[in-house]
Amino acid sequence: MKFLLTILFFVVAMNNVNAQEVPATEQQIENITEINESETEDDSYLQELQYYVRHKLNLNEAGEEELKEFSFLSPLQIASFIQYRKLFGRLVNLYELQAVPLWDIVTIQKILPYVFAGPSLKIHQEFGKRLSLGEHSILSRMVYVPEISEGFLRKNDSTASGFYPGGRERLLFRYKYAYTNQLQYGITAENDPGEQLFKGAQKYGFDFYSAHFFVRNLGIIKNLVVGDFTVNMGQGLIQWQSLAFKKSADVLNVKRQAAILRPYNSTGEYFFNRGTGITLEKGKFQLTGYASFRKVSGNMIADTLQGDDYFSSLQTSGLHRTASELADRNKVQMNSFGGNFSYNKNNLHLGLNAIHFNFNHLFNKDDQPYNYFAFNGRKSTNFGFDWGYTYKNLHWFGEAANHNQKYNGVISGLLLSVDPKVDLSFVYRNIQPGYQSVFGNAFTEGSYPVNEKGLFAGISVKPLSKWDVTGYADIYRFPFLKYRVDAPSNGKDFLLQVTYHPNKQIEIYSCFRTETKALNYTNDGQTETSAVNPVKRSNWRTQIHYKVSPAITLRQRMEAMWYNDNVHEISRGFLAYFDFFYKPLLSRVTANLRLQYFETDDYNSRIYAYESDLLYSYTIPAFYDKGVRYYANLNYDILKKITVWVRWAQTVYTNRNTIGSALDLINGRKRSEIKFQIIFKL
Repeated sequence: MKFLLTILFFVVAMNNVNAQEVPATEQQIENITEINESETEDDSYLQELQYYVRHKLNLNEAGEEELKEFSFLSPLQIASFIQYRKLFGRLVNLYELQAVPLWDIVTIQKILPYVFAGPSLKIHQEFGKRLSLGEHSILSRMVYVPEISEGFLRKNDSTASGFYPGGRERLLFRYKYAYTNQLQYGITAENDPGEQLFKGAQKYGFDFYSAHFFVRNLGIIKNLVVGDFTVNMGQGLIQWQSLAFKKSADVLNVKRQAAILRPYNSTGEYFFNRGTGITLEKGKFQLTGYASFRKVSGNMIADTLQGDDYFSSLQTSGLHRTASELADRNKVQMNSFGGNFSYNKNNLHLGLNAIHFNFNHLFNKDDQPYNYFAFNGRKSTNFGFDWGYTYKNLHWFGEAANHNQKYNGVISGLLLSVDPKVDLSFVYRNIQPGYQSVFGNAFTEGSYPVNEKGLFAGISVKPLSKWDVTGYADIYRFPFLKYRVDAPSNGKDFLLQVTYHPNKQIEIYSCFRTETKALNYTNDGQTETSAVNPVKRSNWRTQIHYKVSPAITLRQRMEAMWYNDNVHEISRGFLAYFDFFYKPLLSRVTANLRLQYFETDDYNSRIYAYESDLLYSYTIPAFYDKGVRYYANLNYDILKKITVWVRWAQTVYTNRNTIGSALDLINGRKRSEIKFQIIFKL
């Protein structure tokens, strides 16, 4: 009954609302979370966008590298803008963007909050200001779960075999100095719940520290970084450590594009380098080199026969709470060296990439059939080349790479604007089962670029001024075994989204996606190595935004999920929520809240939903079973340079008496969360 009432509520609400545009980024981050089954802690993209809100980018000075910061701009749009500026000179005002070829109203609306058009400044005029006229900011955040999980209940039990010795708070401290996009330095410190603070295993305070110094455009030096940084090469076959999107309704966002060296000040404890890097630029040539020396956590195995311990996997969670997690902490020394040499002339880019890893222990994955081609050893080397070429309304890009002089991988894509109302995208990839990369992150079906062949084709059509239709088809094959797939297998993924925006206040979109891929199953549903069945997941989503007034915005979503493994009955899921945003102009107070209902048959029909959160933070839970969820965020500017955020969220289940498992098990039907954040700007 509640299921039907929720649908009725949503249908009634649809008849009364008009909405504004939804950032495609939310859907893309939801997709990444669903693929990896865990949330990313990389908030660098949010930090960059928020910085440009306060310190807008001058479009009369911005180069290709700066424009790449905005992921919603396609390579064709960036090339078109730069060519327009070369032909007609600097922009007089932002209204002129309407004359840039391939820039539609939606694109202009997306970029307007972050840019302006003003007089150009010379580099030597800015340099003296970098160390004195920048912005200092201090961020402090605390996250607390009132319900006590099993790991903390066992803390005072001397007979318990496992427990969390630290406090129940998650703490974050971040100091950052930035002058436009030319100079940045800072330090980040973070502690997860259960990790000790200034005692025990963490005698020096927080569990994780990160620091960086980054400067841009210093004569021949294009970029210089010392401390923690990310490296992004080509199309991610060799290495891509910054946030990168995969398949979504934004079908033109299929190319990896970012600066090779970027400063790192997020809280993730794995996907970054620690050392130094430099990019030199002279005319049409650019040279990048870097060296990284850092310790990472690995699952250590004692070799009683050879006497040489090895690790079977690298730990990416960053959690160091229990005795077993602490035993693996920083046990692997991972040194890496790499570089890029590129040639850039007009619309042509050619680049050579290389990276070498050296571990102090042997890397030896578990002896499983799907690990037959997995990398084993102490040294790993990848090299290759990437390219990009724009000709009129066509952009061709790609990367070819090799691993340890044995195995190859290639990815190649094409963006084509065939008409002002029709855009196409294609991505082909062919990556051998033996190809491995430690930090690879390409536009592939899998989490890592390995053991995959496929062809992606996307289309974006604007049949009428108020309508957008996008869709894609992705056909792929895994030539060798995979985890939980004990045979070569095929897959297919289709999406169709229709968006209607009758005016600036309203946006409605409806999206249907269906994907079929193989998975191991036996008749009783237990994972085995004896049977591989096609598993089909389909979901339909409709979402509406309505800007009631300059201060109030409403949003509704309804989503249904179907999971069919061809063995059991179809598993179904449903989720609906209502959002309320209050953001009056020139007010010190902003707020938003959500009311949500969800109901699924089991974990297989789970549904992910992006949640508004504190500044520089987002939450994407997976909802399954049956229950309700609500949250409220409040933002208050105490003074011009002091801002606080408070968030309260709670999930209440109606069909279960426990939440979580193992040491994270909570006895009860509720799980709550309190967040508090304060930012000082100096």
